[in-house]
Amino acid sequence: MRNAKLPISWEMLAVAAALLYPLVPAVDDFLFRLTHWRFGFVMPTIFILAILALALNVVVGYAGLLHLGIAGFFGIGAYVTGILTVPAYPFGCSFWLAVLASTLVATAFGIVLSAPLLRLRGDYFALVTLGFGLAVMYSIRNLEEITAGTKSLNPVPPPELLPPFGQLFEAVGWGTDWASEYRLFYYLTLAFLLGTILLLRNLERSSLGRAWVALREDELAATCMGLNAARLKLAAFALSAALAGMAGSLYAIKLGSTADPLAYDFNRSVTMLCCLILGGLGNRNGVLLGVALILGYDNLLAPILDDVQRALGEQSGWKKIVLYPFTLLMSTKGKLMMFGLVLILMMRYRPEGLLPSSRVREEMHEGDPAPHTLPRKE
Repeated sequence: MRNAKLPISWEMLAVAAALLYPLVPAVDDFLFRLTHWRFGFVMPTIFILAILALALNVVVGYAGLLHLGIAGFFGIGAYVTGILTVPAYPFGCSFWLAVLASTLVATAFGIVLSAPLLRLRGDYFALVTLGFGLAVMYSIRNLEEITAGTKSLNPVPPPELLPPFGQLFEAVGWGTDWASEYRLFYYLTLAFLLGTILLLRNLERSSLGRAWVALREDELAATCMGLNAARLKLAAFALSAALAGMAGSLYAIKLGSTADPLAYDFNRSVTMLCCLILGGLGNRNGVLLGVALILGYDNLLAPILDDVQRALGEQSGWKKIVLYPFTLLMSTKGKLMMFGLVLILMMRYRPEGLLPSSRVREEMHEGDPAPHTLPRKE
């Protein structure tokens, strides 16, 4: 028998690169000299928002329900963690307990919200979730006695390192200060992201995942085949809320604060939806690609172009005339215009996304002729 070779996919290479990046300081130093940005301090935030995008994909990509209020559950998770951990409150919970409580509270809100929405479809469902997200944001802003309003709750303490891990990190030359040693949050958030990916991968192959796909394809046909559409929607909404609450908890711990309530506004939900549309609905890898492109551009490339734009603004001549409008469009000031342009082009030329699932690809091109049926040129 021939020796079986282990297939190496690009997903495995991406995971390996993410795991090895902090272990090669030369790469981080090279990127810092090139861009004057420490990518290692930005990547944990991108990992957390990738979990949030995957949470939204459960409802939108798997179950086919348009959800416009995912930022509300993100904010609930962040503020539950803040209430349980900041010194201003008497709870003083540990990291793991705060993450667990944030996940459970967000799940409870998801179940309570979705229960009256089980009979709604399409635009009506989207409008209610939009209203919920706005209600959460304004509740956070106005309940100043609990949430401190626009001041946010701080400081949110970082996780405590157990003695074996602290000694191990010091032995390999790493610090134990969460504020200065980016590897700690990097590997913590990466571990949560990989756990989320593994969970969703197993769910896709389970009977529940196949039932969600059937519900997305045709709710009436799925119901006629004996599936309980209400329970399926409730399960999708609850899982999405749980993952979003967990991501919000990690976000507050990473920032050391619950941040301004505007961090959980409608723009956050729309940005996550843009990641799904760009990458590909219903496909984990497509969602991660969309996150890498949109959030990587927003958090890494746009700040670099801001510096270039400021430098060009002090110059004169052809460089300013030619390059300044381009950097203005690509920088932070023009990112919303860039996002809109990208979405328009995607809807026109590739509505299924860059890496769609096979089912979504077939749906988008259902009326197209098969390659073997195209007429041949004489």
